[in-house]
Amino acid sequence: MSEQLHHDSQSVLEARSLARHYDIGGGFFSKPKTVKALASASFNLQAGKTLAVVGESGCGKSTLARVATLIETPTAGELLIDGADVAHASSEEMKRLRQDVQIVFQDPYGSLNPRKKIGTILEEPMVINSDASAAERKERALEMLTKVGLRREHYNRYPHMFSGGQRQRIAVARALMLQPRILVADEPVSALDVSIQAQVLNLLMDLQEEFNLAYLFISHDLSVVRHIADEVMVMYLGRPVEHGPRDAIFQNPMHPYTKALLASTPAVDPRHRVERIKLKGELPSPINPPSGCAFHQRCPFAEARCSTERPELTDFPRQKVACHFADTINQDQTAA
Repeated sequence: MSEQLHHDSQSVLEARSLARHYDIGGGFFSKPKTVKALASASFNLQAGKTLAVVGESGCGKSTLARVATLIETPTAGELLIDGADVAHASSEEMKRLRQDVQIVFQDPYGSLNPRKKIGTILEEPMVINSDASAAERKERALEMLTKVGLRREHYNRYPHMFSGGQRQRIAVARALMLQPRILVADEPVSALDVSIQAQVLNLLMDLQEEFNLAYLFISHDLSVVRHIADEVMVMYLGRPVEHGPRDAIFQNPMHPYTKALLASTPAVDPRHRVERIKLKGELPSPINPPSGCAFHQRCPFAEARCSTERPELTDFPRQKVACHFADTINQDQTAA
């Protein structure tokens, strides 16, 4: 029990000003350009907790997922897993760190090889990363099938014999085969029917409790995030604009972008409705982001300062907000 408590207070994943840029080649008449898909993100992830990263398509969420799972290397900043800096890890250490962080992708149809049986798909990570015998691998695969709510006889079946929800359960089982400490879930329920989404989310929460897993949960759907998150980080054009405990973000959103996202989310409970802020225009291109606050062209509260000076994440009593006028926009809240 003492070990469990020790893990709970421990940061298993830490990002410090993490960035990922892509160079895209120019043509005959244009120079090469740099896309800052992830401009700068900092956060801490604890064992047994879920940090949800939310925002529109193109805000850098999936790039962050790929960097956090070591699929891509950061252009700048630091990524620490269990206190070890990924940039300075030996190849032996990297192998261990890669096992510590696993990912579940959005599409349960595209992420499983249709020509392989479920047993083979589940055992593949162990074949590559462990010295386990065939019998040990099979036993672990059968055990994981039951953990995710499937039956042992599914071991010999092919992916096409399963529904979308069942395939996503198989993808979760595969991600847990190496007993990782961190699971990155990149829009894991957005391709599923709404009636199935809650089942998969409940499964993820049960597994988190059983294995003390840390989740980095990527989503554009705030109703899903409300169900699963402990903390929420709202991103806009590669940068966090608001970060704090779930209840603070949902009950008292302080950044105009967060307010707009929440206003566009259907809420049955009138206590969960927030003032309507209508977003103007489209998300700008990360190739040519606006100067100053990236959100200023769409923000109803923007003033001259916003177009020239980028706001930094600033501490408020319950959350961090990157907005020059967060205190005046939210005067009633800060007075409360």
